[in-house]
Amino acid sequence: MKGNNRSDIAPGMRVRVVRKEDQRSGALTEGVVRDLLTKSPHHPHGIKVRLEGGIVGRVKEILEAE
Repeated sequence: MKGNNRSDIAPGMRVRVVRKEDQRSGALTEGVVRDLLTKSPHHPHGIKVRLEGGIVGRVKEILEAE
């Protein structure tokens, strides 16, 4: 599932994000959502989140709910 809709993402979900510095390469980082940073209900490039490890990125793939 893609991460373009804020309603599809909640804290505790396992996701893959692309960090700002990885946008050119498209490298994805996997982690668990701690905070949702995007306030709008939809974003074409993915909802921006902070993972439990402190990494900030845009959700590209939702893996599972925890």
